[in-house]
Amino acid sequence: MNTPNHTEGNAIVYCEAAFGTTNGKTAHGLVRRSRRYAVLSVVDSRHAGGDAGMVLDGRPSGIPIFGDIQEAVDAAAAAGRPATHLVIGIAPDGGRLEPTSRTDVRLAVERGLHVVSGLHDYLSDDAEMRQLAESRGSTLNDIRKPRPTSELHFFSSKIEEVDSLKVALLGTDSAVGKRTTAWLLADELEARGTTCEMVGTGQTAWMQGARHGIILDSIVNDFVAGEIEHAVWSAWSERRPAVIIIEGQGSLMNPAYPGGFEILAAGRPDIIVLQHAPARVEYDGFPGYVIHPLEKQIEATELISGRPVVAITLNHERLEGDAIDAAGAAITAATGLPAFDVLRDGAGGLAELISSYSTEG
Repeated sequence: MNTPNHTEGNAIVYCEAAFGTTNGKTAHGLVRRSRRYAVLSVVDSRHAGGDAGMVLDGRPSGIPIFGDIQEAVDAAAAAGRPATHLVIGIAPDGGRLEPTSRTDVRLAVERGLHVVSGLHDYLSDDAEMRQLAESRGSTLNDIRKPRPTSELHFFSSKIEEVDSLKVALLGTDSAVGKRTTAWLLADELEARGTTCEMVGTGQTAWMQGARHGIILDSIVNDFVAGEIEHAVWSAWSERRPAVIIIEGQGSLMNPAYPGGFEILAAGRPDIIVLQHAPARVEYDGFPGYVIHPLEKQIEATELISGRPVVAITLNHERLEGDAIDAAGAAITAATGLPAFDVLRDGAGGLAELISSYSTEG
């Protein structure tokens, strides 16, 4: 799913001890799709020697996994595609950078790589790291670092000008595959001739090259709604697409990452798709916090938004083969909604459904 229109350089994705886990979701997104960087390799010593696509989805991607950054740098140079960037692909709870990882990042800076981080620990605030980067001609790009409030937008109601079909791709948990499904849907709609823009709301979508979006959890709360509105409005104003897909964050009832309220309130979606992992029992990373039933989450979403949930998309973690089909059938029987496994089966069925709501489709 990597596309050739890379704009910023050749990237090694750092995901030590996290690739293939929910804490590796940024790396997963970059392996599956990136317009901003040409992804050369992934670093995770647990899977060294493997193919990133095979580890992630059981399909080869041609992106090798190395045991450390030096191996990855050397391999890129030997292949005639020298690395220019190290992208931090881990997304741990709280967005903190562990001491061991900081040592690895320092090595990348010493090798002259530009470092891109979506964590809450800002490398550019580290005087020692900043001085080292300056001496090596490297940049430290903390994309989650808050912008000055003078640059932010307050809600203005200009969202009412947007006449595109607005689709919110929300989820019943964090790290459940909302962004991946959103991209797959956007690509499928485009392939069918329906103009579409994806509005990203997190750091990974930015790293993947989303043209429009925000990094929601780096924004002062008073301006979150206005920034969502402005991103959706900008996508409409600049490109006039038939469909705008808004990436969800967290989930309405996740204890640590309650997300979606502002997207529903300020993005004013026309319809909602809800991503769900049927085999999950507890909220991601929080044992003892049982996930609210899907029917209850649908009810809450529709109550808050006043708009319909039109489909359920599946995250098939811990399910295989017939069990996936059975889970989808059970969801349809319980909710009356169609269920799609977009990652396994492609987005054709979901795109056809969405197109039925679009005047262009």
